[in-house]
Amino acid sequence: MKLTKEFKAGLIAVAAILLFVFGYSYLKGNNLLKDTRYFYAVYDDVEGLGTSSSVTINGLQIGKVTNISFFDKTGDIIVEMGIDKDFEFSKTSVVKIYGGDFIGGKSISIVPDFKNPEMAVSKDTLEGKTEEGLLELVNEKLSPLQDKVEGTVVSIDSLMAGVNRILDSETESDIKSSITNLSQTMKSLKGTTARIDQMLAKNSSDIDQSIDNFKNTSSNLSKISDSLSTIEYNKMFTKVDETIDNLNSISNKLKNGEGSLGKLIADDSLYQNLDNASRELELLFQDIKENPKRYVHFSIFGKKNKPYQQD
Repeated sequence: MKLTKEFKAGLIAVAAILLFVFGYSYLKGNNLLKDTRYFYAVYDDVEGLGTSSSVTINGLQIGKVTNISFFDKTGDIIVEMGIDKDFEFSKTSVVKIYGGDFIGGKSISIVPDFKNPEMAVSKDTLEGKTEEGLLELVNEKLSPLQDKVEGTVVSIDSLMAGVNRILDSETESDIKSSITNLSQTMKSLKGTTARIDQMLAKNSSDIDQSIDNFKNTSSNLSKISDSLSTIEYNKMFTKVDETIDNLNSISNKLKNGEGSLGKLIADDSLYQNLDNASRELELLFQDIKENPKRYVHFSIFGKKNKPYQQD
């Protein structure tokens, strides 16, 4: 059978209409080729959630948002979700609105409650919750930081104002003068350091010799210390004690008049005798000096000695 042009044109028009209906339904979140289940959740604020937003479980997309409308006169919003997958979850599962970054919009995530054995069926209304997205978290974190930055800016402004009040023309002149003096001091220190380096370079041999002498002295002291460590101090101290005891014994004997030296020290008669002998000897010398003829005679023919006559 030969198809006419009119039949072909009508067939193309019907196909275009079906394709349009299918595409429109798909854009709205309805897939005409799959058995779709519908669930609902009520929110007081959907935070910019739109139709065709994805519905996920554990990150896997299982459907889309098919409709968003007001639930009642209080302003609550009911969200309709079309689920394509046959994954089952309980009636107590939670439907969370999450996301909201700089690029993408909000999405819905179903958090299954595996403890409840009663499974949800199509047309059930689940509990709806809202989770903070990226923008909300950023705003939450940035708000305290913003307050701190504002406080810091105010403090910096106050500090700069104080610095401007302090740094008047006279103060600036003093600071410049101080910097100049500091520069001169650094130059002087640099020159002093250079002179010290030169002095050390010239006297390096003497310094090395002094260090060697110090090493030799330390070595000699170490040897002396080793020699001292070998001395038998106990025997030496014993002999010293014996010597002291002997000296004490001699001292006691002298004190008590024992022995010849003790009698000489204790008995004053010897002193008296010596004193008298000394006086007589002095008188004898005086008499010999005054009357030498009494003691020395020269005679050629001989002469009798005259007896000594006391004056």
